[in-house]
Amino acid sequence: MTSLSNLGNFFRAIDHHHRCSPDVKLLIGRCSSHPPNFSRNVLRAQLTDTISAVGSQKVSKDEVMKAEERVIVGTYGRSPLVLTNGKGCKLYDIEGREYIDLTSGIAVNALGHGDPDWIQAITDQANLLAHVSNIYYTLPQVNLAERLVASSFADRVFFSNSGTEANEAAIKFARKFQKISHPDKTDPPTEFISFTNSFHGRTIGSLALTSKEHYRTPFEPVMPGVTFLNYGDIDAAQELISSGKIAAVFVEPIQGEGGIYSATKEFLQSLRISCDKAGSLLVFDEVQCGLGRTGYLWAHEAYDVTPDIMTLAKPLAGGLPIGATLVTERVNAAIKHGDHGSTFAGGPLVCAAAIAVFDKISKPVFLASVTRKGEYLKEILMKKVGGNSHVKEIRGFGLIVGIELDVSASRLVDACRESGLLILTAGKGDIVRLVPPLIISEQELDQTVEILYKCFDVLDEKNLN
Repeated sequence: MTSLSNLGNFFRAIDHHHRCSPDVKLLIGRCSSHPPNFSRNVLRAQLTDTISAVGSQKVSKDEVMKAEERVIVGTYGRSPLVLTNGKGCKLYDIEGREYIDLTSGIAVNALGHGDPDWIQAITDQANLLAHVSNIYYTLPQVNLAERLVASSFADRVFFSNSGTEANEAAIKFARKFQKISHPDKTDPPTEFISFTNSFHGRTIGSLALTSKEHYRTPFEPVMPGVTFLNYGDIDAAQELISSGKIAAVFVEPIQGEGGIYSATKEFLQSLRISCDKAGSLLVFDEVQCGLGRTGYLWAHEAYDVTPDIMTLAKPLAGGLPIGATLVTERVNAAIKHGDHGSTFAGGPLVCAAAIAVFDKISKPVFLASVTRKGEYLKEILMKKVGGNSHVKEIRGFGLIVGIELDVSASRLVDACRESGLLILTAGKGDIVRLVPPLIISEQELDQTVEILYKCFDVLDEKNLN
């Protein structure tokens, strides 16, 4: 607690000094664009000399937002909200306002905010060992891998730090598998199939598998050899897989970013059969839909289909960065020392957090509660907003639910935020995405839907202005 308190005081001190010292303000303005080293050093010296003497000061939302513009690369179009703390399914902003959190940090905070067992696991491990790299063995990494293997189709796990990294590992493993499987071929299968509305990450390989052109275009050429097929098109997939050129097929059993679209059992089963015939690998990206989000531990369990590789990330460590690529022994046999690696991946601290999350979510009673609450959420949504003229469809699986609209959802998102509810969009911005903490109560779901209901009128043309 002391280090966290000091960190908070440090940032408050910097902000206070920015506001209170004309000299620092002047220097910041003067040095805002590629300042020379001398100016940087003067600024740092002035800040460093006074921080210890600056008391704790209240910071305003506008001050934080302006500071962010000055020092953070402008990749995020953020909501005008500065969040400071959370508990359970509630978040609180810098002005003390309370919000029901239906975003979970984009499907990350499965146990909500401030889960006591998660905090205790992190605290205990931080007092022992936080990081040593993968040069050495550590117990939490092995214990987490054992849990993932015991509860899934997989035989081995590769840890990384995010969903996109987990998918990058899957790309490399698929390529290496095909190379080892075809030792006499100078051109083993190297191409990939992905699908419309897919999202697999933003690093250059995973980006190549992501269907939205506006994500890929600024960074082209991305990794070549990816074909996008219509999600659910069995015939097209069978034909391309049978060409013998496909190293792996990447598919989300439930598409989150793409719009909360669920695959059919027939589609996933056909992919499995086609991959087996052609020797291609089947990769299930469960970064968003896996680990209890659907009411099943793994989303693909609902379809009675198993992949060769599965990628995980978002909820696994409850808010700390982690990714995992789960593989069969057949895939693992192609991977040798040095084929892939990561400095931070699978560190003791993050794995201890992940064990705390996994041990709670994997309990049958917990998963049953997700199923029950997911059905309840869709039921009350249908009653309250299903008849609205702007609602085209309400769909989802467990606690990943989408409301498709006939207009952009942005005004609804803004109105809900002003009314104390945080929600996301998906698809082309016309789908409301609800991914609450899996611990959310039915009472909180009632409150959520009531706020949504009251805010829907902002979508009417007469209320546009």
